Amino acid sequence: MSRTEEVELTNMCMICDGRGNVLVQDKANHPTRHGWNFPGGHVEKGEYVTPSVIREMQEETGLTIENPRLCGIKEFHKLKDGKRYIVFLYVADKFTGELKASNEGEIFWYPLSELAKSDKLIDGFGEMLPVFTSNEVSEVYYERTADVTKTKYC
Repeated sequence: MSRTEEVELTNMCMICDGRGNVLVQDKANHPTRHGWNFPGGHVEKGEYVTPSVIREMQEETGLTIENPRLCGIKEFHKLKDGKRYIVFLYVADKFTGELKASNEGEIFWYPLSELAKSDKLIDGFGEMLPVFTSNEVSEVYYERTADVTKTKYC
């Protein structure tokens, strides 16, 4: 039995402004997934995970984050092909640069205390918020049985 499998690696970062706001991205123009989430992207082949989140934040927001802290992961198996998909979740509160949107979507500061209440969140994003905001939760994953999917936390 092989212990290896094909895995898609991605990242996402909650950038905090120190005044209770977080940077939110509106994926209104995304071809398949619409709504608000935090910026993020893929870990490129040969790239290390933390440098990938620094690169993605610069590309998608114009900000260069400093000392991002890994706060947890989200993982699931894609329904289409069964491939494992892992999202490394980060928090950053130090950054430089000028805020600018990318082709990934518009970006804006939004009160963290109001984010979970929004009806504009991308599907599944609200389930990740406890990983970003709680020291008690470090992973969210989906357990699928027959026709039921349950969100689980560790």
